[in-house]
Amino acid sequence: MKVFVLSALIVVVASQGYPKPQYPKPQYPKPQYPTPAYPAPAYPTPAYKAPAYPAPAYSSPAYAKTQEYAPMPYSFNWAVKDDPSYNDYAHQETADDKGYVTGSYRTLLPDGRTQIVNYKADDYTGYVADVKYDGEAKEYKPAYKPAGYPSPAYPSPSYPSPAYPSPAYPSPAYSAPKYQNPSYPSPAYPSPKYPTKY
Repeated sequence: MKVFVLSALIVVVASQGYPKPQYPKPQYPKPQYPTPAYPAPAYPTPAYKAPAYPAPAYSSPAYAKTQEYAPMPYSFNWAVKDDPSYNDYAHQETADDKGYVTGSYRTLLPDGRTQIVNYKADDYTGYVADVKYDGEAKEYKPAYKPAGYPSPAYPSPSYPSPAYPSPAYPSPAYSAPKYQNPSYPSPAYPSPKYPTKY
């Protein structure tokens, strides 16, 4: 009974514990640093002058005057007419010794009409053209003819059979291995015994 009372007293005292110690907060003085006593640096103003560059002294280029020639009379004409490619056009022009030019050209348009242009030109009136159209406009449907290519005439390649015999491999003569199933003896140790709980 005494032992039980003593144990209960020890448990009560241990549960109360010890008071937490209180320590004052440390106070440190703020450090003070003396102001430096050296003077601020002073830099002198630069004394150099801005560079002066002379103005360029090159002269303007002089071009030789183009020599003028008197007009030379001429006359030419040409024409192309190829129905399979729908090309039908012509041009003719004539000029005299005073620079007066006259001419005309015609062109077959895709809609079936023929465009005819008569023009004249000189140094006073410039280029003056008179455009006319001959025929009626039709829907342009070019005749498509697929190109025919001949079939190739080269023979199909033929390769001879190889003259060496095919290799012959003998069948394996070994028998399949036979394995015996392993047998393990049962353990002979006694079952464990545990002490009874109180």
